[in-house]
Amino acid sequence: MTFPSQAALADRLKHIEGSPTLALAAKAKALAKAGKPVLDFTAGEPDLPTPPSVKQAGISSIEADHTKYTPVAGIPELRSAVVAHVNQLRQTVYQPSQTIVTCGTKHALFNVFQVLCQPGDEVIVVSPYWVSFPSIVQLAGATPVIVEAREDDGFLPEGDALRERISEATKAIILNSPSNPTGAVIDAQRLTAIARLAKEYRLIVVSDEIYDQLVYPPARHVSIVQACPDLIDQTIIVGGVSKTYSMTGWRIGWAVGPQPWIDAMINVQSHSTSNPSSISQDAALAALTGDQRSVGEMRKAFQERRDRMVDGLNRLAGLRCTVPAGAFYAWCNVAALGQSAAVTAAQWLEDALVAAVPGEGFGSSEFIRFSFAASVQTIDEGLKRLSQWFSKR
Repeated sequence: MTFPSQAALADRLKHIEGSPTLALAAKAKALAKAGKPVLDFTAGEPDLPTPPSVKQAGISSIEADHTKYTPVAGIPELRSAVVAHVNQLRQTVYQPSQTIVTCGTKHALFNVFQVLCQPGDEVIVVSPYWVSFPSIVQLAGATPVIVEAREDDGFLPEGDALRERISEATKAIILNSPSNPTGAVIDAQRLTAIARLAKEYRLIVVSDEIYDQLVYPPARHVSIVQACPDLIDQTIIVGGVSKTYSMTGWRIGWAVGPQPWIDAMINVQSHSTSNPSSISQDAALAALTGDQRSVGEMRKAFQERRDRMVDGLNRLAGLRCTVPAGAFYAWCNVAALGQSAAVTAAQWLEDALVAAVPGEGFGSSEFIRFSFAASVQTIDEGLKRLSQWFSKR
């Protein structure tokens, strides 16, 4: 009798690899566990604690025995809170039935492309991109078409560059503002130009706005449905509580969009994960409806850390780093070192015990991503170690 080998894996997995950010974070944690004083700048999550009131809501949920199945799309109270939150920030009029609560924003994106794409479709992905965008598109059977956003343009998508890559097979375009990894925030003028393209070619816009509350003045977050309200029937917005409320482990995200798309996502979710954690839903409800002072405090802390990190990196010979307008990442150009980002990042981890994510997974071998969701002391020590590394080079 013969048994299936690894060759029996589905074809759609041929080009799918594990997340490099999670892999680097795991390696850094393993070194730290082994007693090495690693400084970890890989994390895509706030280092600050979940607000006490939100944690208490989770505890109260358990004590109240809210530990059973909920409706697939989420409890009604949370769906209402999500659309109230989205409507307030974007001047929209979504209804609770137009949202689905998911197991994190990544899950929302997975559902979106499962219901909207099929083999033969193309999806425009702006590079640098979040590492999971191409894989999520591929797992839906579609093909990611990469369009580069240049450093000279602030890593912002240019309408002409997008137009050149649109074909008869183009189904959708992914926007991510603020961006992971660059921190770029797309302005209203560019969004309007992109909206015109979407209207002209009847494209779906998938707008990943998970970092919408982490934007640093004078920048301002604008959703494409604000810049072009008549695009709302072609747009789906994804977000969640992970970054804004430091709730990455709670795994609550959402999608908001046209009713038929949401209904289809609910059907898919009913056969995959079913509902998100009941306890996490109660905590997310408390986060969205409770005191929002922690959001401003987190934003202020990250802005101070951003300035410290970017200024320090730019003082090191051979490094160049633009000031990110949002999120909590510094996207640092290391091309002047004459080697790939992967090689440089490996050397920094080995020689200086500084962990940062090389840009290859984001679509560029010339950049390294630093998360400044770390304490000021950690940032200062990391910059000191890198300075010492450069002095010995």
